Amino acid sequence: MHKEQATTAEDGHSDLLAGDSDTGELAGKELVVGYPGTETPVIEGETIEIEPGSVTALIGPNGSGKSTLLKTLANQLEADAGSILVDGNDIHSLGPKEMAKKLGLLSQESTSPNSLTVEDLIYHGRYPHRGFFEKVTKEDQAAVNRAMELAGVGHLRTRELGSLSGGQKQLAWIAMILAQETDILLLDEPTTFLDPHHQLEVMEIVEKLHDESDITVALVLHDIEQAARYSDHMIALRDGAIQARGTPEEVVTEELLADVFRIKATVEAGSTGPKVTMESPLHDDPE
Repeated sequence: MHKEQATTAEDGHSDLLAGDSDTGELAGKELVVGYPGTETPVIEGETIEIEPGSVTALIGPNGSGKSTLLKTLANQLEADAGSILVDGNDIHSLGPKEMAKKLGLLSQESTSPNSLTVEDLIYHGRYPHRGFFEKVTKEDQAAVNRAMELAGVGHLRTRELGSLSGGQKQLAWIAMILAQETDILLLDEPTTFLDPHHQLEVMEIVEKLHDESDITVALVLHDIEQAARYSDHMIALRDGAIQARGTPEEVVTEELLADVFRIKATVEAGSTGPKVTMESPLHDDPE
């Protein structure tokens, strides 16, 4: 086990799509989360704080509870115990629209009709900001255009979703979430099943949000080096328990890779973060 270490958020970001320096706080306190029909909780008594204005990556092997924890923080899964705080307020005190203005979640299960155009999909992100029968405003149009520009999908504006590649569709979904103009953005495995080009496009969006805004980002990633390169903070989970948290340099160590991922690896300092050379799987429990 690694000693958990607290880290501080980076400041000084300018506004881009959302956020101000006093918002974007997200925390889960002593969370217990399970699924119907299972006796043992997936998450049992964990506390997590996402630093405002930072990028936090959740890593861990399959089944470690990363996505479960993220969905619980987004109020997509009901915690059996514990509390979730958004800007210091209990999440259950927020109405659906107020919640959608503060927090956006891109889930692995996102689906939509193939006949929907990219622009129409992105406009769905504006629903928290207007009534059901209200017309599209200039503010809506500006937010959608900014989101499309940031996600690099302006040239796909009139294309139907069914005609897009997996990578293009993922960028369109990210643009929809950006159009919500939330203070907190949660991304559940946004690069999974994407080719390297589209993976880098997604991560460049995250990097630009970090550099030019106060948006708080938490995301689940499988690629350890990718997580280390683009995040300020990392949280490593195994079997539903947090094993380490801190900066990428503090978390990505040879010991942690053995303890959490059960792999023998060499970790070296690189220009963009820790560099991992995986050598072999470990079959015996570490001492």
